Amino acid sequence: MKRFARDIVIIAGATAVSRVFGLFRDIVIADKFGAGPAYDAYLIAFYVPHFLRRLLAEGALALSFIPVYTDYLQTDPKEASKMAANAINLSLITFPLVILGGITLAPYFIPFLASGFSPSQQELTVELTRVIFPFIGIIGLAALVMGILKSKKSFFAPAFAPVFFNVGVILGALLLGRLFSRPIFGLAVGVLIGGFGQLAFQVPYLKRNGFSWKPVLFPLHPGLKRSLRMMTPVIIGLVAMQVNVMVDNKLASHLVAGSVSSLQYATRLYQLPLGLFAIAISTAILPRLSERWSTGDDEEFAEMLNRGVKISLLIVLPATLGLFVLGKPIIELLFEHRNFLPSDTARTVHVLDMYLVGLVGYSFVTLFSRAFYSMKDTVTPVFVSLFAVAVNVALDLLLVGPMEVGGLALATGVSGVVNGGLLLIVFGAKTGLKGFLPEGRFLLKVLASVLIMGFVVIAIREFIPTASDLAIVASGVILGAGSYLGAGFLLGLKETFAEELLQVGD
Repeated sequence: MKRFARDIVIIAGATAVSRVFGLFRDIVIADKFGAGPAYDAYLIAFYVPHFLRRLLAEGALALSFIPVYTDYLQTDPKEASKMAANAINLSLITFPLVILGGITLAPYFIPFLASGFSPSQQELTVELTRVIFPFIGIIGLAALVMGILKSKKSFFAPAFAPVFFNVGVILGALLLGRLFSRPIFGLAVGVLIGGFGQLAFQVPYLKRNGFSWKPVLFPLHPGLKRSLRMMTPVIIGLVAMQVNVMVDNKLASHLVAGSVSSLQYATRLYQLPLGLFAIAISTAILPRLSERWSTGDDEEFAEMLNRGVKISLLIVLPATLGLFVLGKPIIELLFEHRNFLPSDTARTVHVLDMYLVGLVGYSFVTLFSRAFYSMKDTVTPVFVSLFAVAVNVALDLLLVGPMEVGGLALATGVSGVVNGGLLLIVFGAKTGLKGFLPEGRFLLKVLASVLIMGFVVIAIREFIPTASDLAIVASGVILGAGSYLGAGFLLGLKETFAEELLQVGD
C-alpha cells in the first residue's frame, strides 16, 4: 500500500475511533438531557467558541498555514521550524484576548443568537458561554499543533486527538453534572477538560517530528506574514459558512423546544461519512497537492485530485443512501432513551433526510477548497461560498414557515450542492486542467452499485419490521456493504477499488 492510501487509512481509522466516541457522547447527552431547553442553551453557548475555533484555528490559520509551511519544509526546514514557533507564540498572545472579549461580551451577543429563547433560558446560555469560552484558546493551540503535524505528514495524532475531547464531554455529562445544581454545567466543564486532553495528546508528537520551540515573537517570520495575508479571504469564507449555522440556530430558537438540538443530533449523523472519509481524503491530499503545484507538475496534480474525487464518490454516495434508508432505526437505536422522546426522533429523522441532499456536495467542497488552497488561491473559494450562503439564507427564510426545522436543514443541503458544484466548475475553468474528474462510465457503475445496495437495505428494513433496531441497523450495514462491494465487482469496479484504495502513489 502506497503512502497516500496508507495515510487515508490512518486518518480514517483514527477518526473512526473519535467518531465512535463522539456518537457515544451524543448518546449520553441524549439520555441525560434529551432534545430540550437546557441542551438547546448549551448548543448556543458552545456555538461562538466553536465558531471561533473553526474560524481562527482549525480553519483560517490551518488552511493558510499548511501550504506556506509545506513550502518551507521542502526548501529550508530550519526556517519552517522558526515559522511554526512564531505562529505558536503569536497564538499565546492572541487567544487570551479573544477569550476575555468573549466572556465580557456574552450578555450582548447571546440575545441576538438566541432571540427566540425566554429570558431565563438566555441567562442560562450566557452563564454557559462564560464557562465554555476559554475552550477557544485551548483548542486553538491544539489546532495549530495539528497543522504542523499534518504538514509533516504525521496524521495519526491529529486524527486521534479529538477522542480526548469526546471523553472530556462524556465525563462532564456522566460525572461532573452531579456536582452542579444545573447538570448542564458539568457538560460545559467537560468541554474544557476535553480541550486540554486534545492539546496534551499531540504535543509529544511535535518533538518526535523534529520540532523545536523558541520564545521569539518579533519580528514576525516572513512565512507567517504570508500565511496571515492569506488568512483574510479564508476568514471571510469561513465566516460566510458559519453564517449558515448561526441563521439556522437563530430561526430554530423560535420553533418548538428541541429544534436546535435536533439540528445538532442530525448533523452528527450526516457528517459522519464526511468526518471519516471526505475530510480524511482532503487532509491527506492537501500537502501532496501543495508539493505538486509548487513543482509545476500539473499532470500529477490533476491525477492526484482525480483519485481524491473517485475515493470520495466510492464512499459518500453509498453512505448517503444508507443513512436515508436506515436513518429512523439508527436514531431510535442511538438516541431514543429516557429524555429523548419519539417526537424528538421523528423531528430528527426529518432533519437528517433534508441534510443528506447536500452530502456529496459538501464532500466536493472539502476536496476542491483544498485544491484551491494548495495553489495559494484563498480568494476563489470565498466568492463561491458567499454565493452559497446567500442561497442558504434565502431558502432558510423561504422554507422555515412551511417546513419548520426541516426547511432549515433542506436549505443547508441545497447550499452544499451549490457550493460543491460551483467550486468544481470554477476550478476547471480557472486552471484549465484536464483529467481531474473521473469518466462518466465510472460514475454510472458506482450509481448502479449504490442502487442495488439500496434495494437490499430497503428490503431488510421493510420485510423484518418486527426485528429490533439493532438487528435492522446491523444487518442493513453488513448486507448493504456486502451487496455494494459485490455489485461493484460484478459491474467492473474491481480494478478501480484496488487501484484507488491500494495503488495510490505518494
